[in-house]
Amino acid sequence: MIATLNDDALDLLFRNARTHGEWLDKPVPDDILRRLYDLMKWAPTSANSSPARILFLRSPGSRQRLLPALSPGNIEKTMRAPVTAIIGYDTRFYEQLPRLFPHADARSWFTGNPELAESTAQRNSALQGAYFIIAARALGLDCGPMSGFDQAKVNQEFFPTKRESDHEHEDLPIGRIRSNFLINLGYGDTGKVKPRNPRLAFDEACRII
Repeated sequence: MIATLNDDALDLLFRNARTHGEWLDKPVPDDILRRLYDLMKWAPTSANSSPARILFLRSPGSRQRLLPALSPGNIEKTMRAPVTAIIGYDTRFYEQLPRLFPHADARSWFTGNPELAESTAQRNSALQGAYFIIAARALGLDCGPMSGFDQAKVNQEFFPTKRESDHEHEDLPIGRIRSNFLINLGYGDTGKVKPRNPRLAFDEACRII
């Protein structure tokens, strides 16, 4: 018998989970961020491509660097969040495929085909971002995913094509990473959550054929 999650766990991950914009003054330690990644990394991607690259912004200085790229409605909630994660993707993720997908020459599928590489990286990093949210909720964190930002500004500031000596996280191959979306992360103030918006019913969104 394969175990299934009980209703409390399903409520935590889905039914009672909310998108947060107000945050408690409670830090998110490094070990939680590491556990979050070590949980989400096991979920599937195309050919185990794992293109997502994540930059966690926690210091006031890193948040100020992000500020000019945010849409007005996302500024305050982001400045108050304990952590903001930039969910990005490696445009040359396929260089890792000989190690990640060794039973086929998957690297050759993408070399010389930048359109396929780009679409695969975008799609699968978005998928990994969804896994990120579920993993964060499973570890007791709240999330505020956002697409309201200037992608070009984020790329230029955090993943420039030319490495600058004063940029942090130089272990990331920043010249080939592009941002996908942002997720504010922390412990949400549940007393300030707005009423939940409706969702489509099964018959409105699905068919069985």
